[in-house]
Amino acid sequence: MWTLTETTFAPTSQHHKETIFTIGNGYLATRGVFEEGYPDESRATFIHGVFDDVPFAVTELANAPDWLPLTIWLDGEKFSLAEGQILDYNRQLDLRTAVLSRRVRWQSPGGKTAVITFERFVSLADEHLLALRCRVTPEFDGSIEIRAALNGCTDNRGMAHWQRIDQGQIAPSTAWLRSRTRASGIEVALAMRLQSTSSLQSEYWDAENVPTLRQVFRACRGETLTVTKLVGIATSRDTAHPQEMALEHLNQAPGWEAALEAQKQAWDREWERCDIVIEGDEEAQLAVRFSLFHLLIAAPRHDNRVNIGAKTLSGFGYHGHAFWDTEIFMLPVFTFTAPHIARNLLDYRYRTLPAARRKAAQAGYEGAWFAWESADTGEETTPTWVPDFQDKKKLARVWTGDLAIHISADVAYAAYQYWQASGDDAWFAERGAELLLETARFFVSRAEWQDERRGYGYQDVIGPDEYHDHVSNNAYTNKLAQWNILTALDVLAWLREHHPARAAALTQSLHLSDETLAHWRTVAEKMLLNVRPNGLIEQFDGFFALQDVNLQDYEPRTKSMHEIFGIEAANRYQVIKQPDVLMLPHLLPDEYRQEQIQTNYDHYTPRTDATYGSSLGPSIQAIVAARAGHVEEAYRYFLLAARADLNDVRGNAGDGIHAASAGGIWQAVVFGFCGLRLTQEGWRLEPRLPAAWKRISFRFFYRGRQQVVELPAA
Repeated sequence: MWTLTETTFAPTSQHHKETIFTIGNGYLATRGVFEEGYPDESRATFIHGVFDDVPFAVTELANAPDWLPLTIWLDGEKFSLAEGQILDYNRQLDLRTAVLSRRVRWQSPGGKTAVITFERFVSLADEHLLALRCRVTPEFDGSIEIRAALNGCTDNRGMAHWQRIDQGQIAPSTAWLRSRTRASGIEVALAMRLQSTSSLQSEYWDAENVPTLRQVFRACRGETLTVTKLVGIATSRDTAHPQEMALEHLNQAPGWEAALEAQKQAWDREWERCDIVIEGDEEAQLAVRFSLFHLLIAAPRHDNRVNIGAKTLSGFGYHGHAFWDTEIFMLPVFTFTAPHIARNLLDYRYRTLPAARRKAAQAGYEGAWFAWESADTGEETTPTWVPDFQDKKKLARVWTGDLAIHISADVAYAAYQYWQASGDDAWFAERGAELLLETARFFVSRAEWQDERRGYGYQDVIGPDEYHDHVSNNAYTNKLAQWNILTALDVLAWLREHHPARAAALTQSLHLSDETLAHWRTVAEKMLLNVRPNGLIEQFDGFFALQDVNLQDYEPRTKSMHEIFGIEAANRYQVIKQPDVLMLPHLLPDEYRQEQIQTNYDHYTPRTDATYGSSLGPSIQAIVAARAGHVEEAYRYFLLAARADLNDVRGNAGDGIHAASAGGIWQAVVFGFCGLRLTQEGWRLEPRLPAAWKRISFRFFYRGRQQVVELPAA
């Protein structure tokens, strides 16, 4: 199962299909819109790191100048799926090669019929090369006109980020366009070449901000016309001379066939590292490869200044901002299958340490408090207000940027997990250790002594469950903070033994006196964890006193409980957006007994808004259910995660891929059903496979060596 197929064009699901048919190469991604355009499309190409922050708008990835436009005219009638008659339709995304193709047999309003085939890819072999081929087989005699353009008139849903610098023609078949973001001043240059069989007429149209190459051909019944559009692209983030770079990559580009072969070979290497083979379950097989594909096309291979946004590069959702979604849900995939990509993503956090330090200092704390929503610089970009669920004329306060402190522990966890899996001592000594020490310093500084309970904790926070804000002693936050502090102390001891010079430098710069470190240990050891004698963990102070809810009483529904109750009222109920307490046995499996996992699973699962709450939740539920021995229940949660984007379960896939869910699907298979665990001695498996799975195989890297796992069903 390597192919995602659409056999009927349904305009009502257009935006969903644009998302799932997105293609990319880790440098940029282009949504699955039509080359010729369509009314109300959500047309976009996003380039990593190209953010802009024009006045009265949030910092966001700027929808780049459009490289796709290619329109076809049959005897003077423009090809459009919005007009005429669609006689046959098929669109396919080959996940193995990342080639998107579409075949349409179309009849114009005037009765002209032709078979039109589009193929396109964003090269993984050369990340600055984009390729599009169009073949037209007319069922009439007459003329065919092709217009290929570069369109600089793009926007972000009405917000214009680009201004034209210049454009022009270099040769009869080559044109170029230069644009610059309005506030951040990032330049992007595109150069296109149109290759075809002999044309009757060829000309260049110097339309402002839309340089266009036009070619006219004789249409002969049954004879196929082939046109190839190659585009070179570069930005001022890549070079001081992006136009020259774009032209260089265009001029070095081979023809379609050679470029396609290079693309296939590059993707073969990707899949050799990370593919998961599942026999006996076609839906699971396709879902896993689909999820991996969308992570791979968003993964920066040659840039350690960027992160992966919550919607990857596939849509306008969340403006391209990165959350804890990267570190907790996506990054483990790369840590175990592509460590070089994981290191780039962690380098992004290291590079944004100055912004995290400033955020902590501005709030009156020491150390590093990472932004809940992060863009290019790492400054906090979480909006303060958003439209209310129930009344769009009203605004609702967004508190995560102010109260979600667990993000710092999430970053520390990801850095430590990467080190444990990769054995990359050099990176960890130089960068990772500082991440752990600075986040620990923040949590010690932020901790509050609660005299009546004789312990330290955190008041006025938000945990992973965002249905409840302004809570105290959130179990996930307190436990991860404790883990962060104790692990940082161990890391400093390791650093002093193996890298004494680096340890001495950090000890001095972070003011880590013996007295200070002793206080760290005291804070960690006296952390409030809200565990009852039977092992049940209270999600936060007073959670058990809230009004209980039977979610079945609200079925059937298509809305989240947050929308049903309202943002403020949801705080009064024991219904949660996503696993919060259950995140703990997932991240820290060795610290929880089987009986305690079962106790907390039984309590929190019925109260979790799994279907409509958060896309982050079902994969975690699957992992914990598998560990608790509920394999078939785990499989049901796995399918809920697997269908999130493929079936548009929540109705919002048009905004972009749910990247955390994509990463969670891989984790559900590898950590959940296959039971991969890292230990002090190495790694082990505790497999619990669904009944339908006849065989599963996957590969992962451990300490620089690729491991191969093959499991039959139990």
